[in-house]
Amino acid sequence: MENNSNQPNQLNIEISEEMAEGEYANLAIITHSHAEFVIDFVNVMPGTPKSRVKSRIILTPQHAKRFMKALIENIDRFEEVNGDIKDLEEIQVPMNFGGPAAQA
Repeated sequence: MENNSNQPNQLNIEISEEMAEGEYANLAIITHSHAEFVIDFVNVMPGTPKSRVKSRIILTPQHAKRFMKALIENIDRFEEVNGDIKDLEEIQVPMNFGGPAAQA
């Protein structure tokens, strides 16, 4: 049987160099309606009164649930190799991250 690289069930996904660099986010804001979930990824910097959404992902409820299951599966795999991920609520992280205190 001939090995055909263009099989009908194969999906070829490309990513641009700019997109491959990614965006750092340390906050996700999730909202939803009856038809969609919206996840805004934000980079919040200490001492800065304003932050900007770096990326917005809009999912159907079905895709949001599949995404949640995939994320749980990958976290479980990660923790099997690297140990438990500590919840940030369990760790007291100062909001100034060692820098000068924020002033209003």
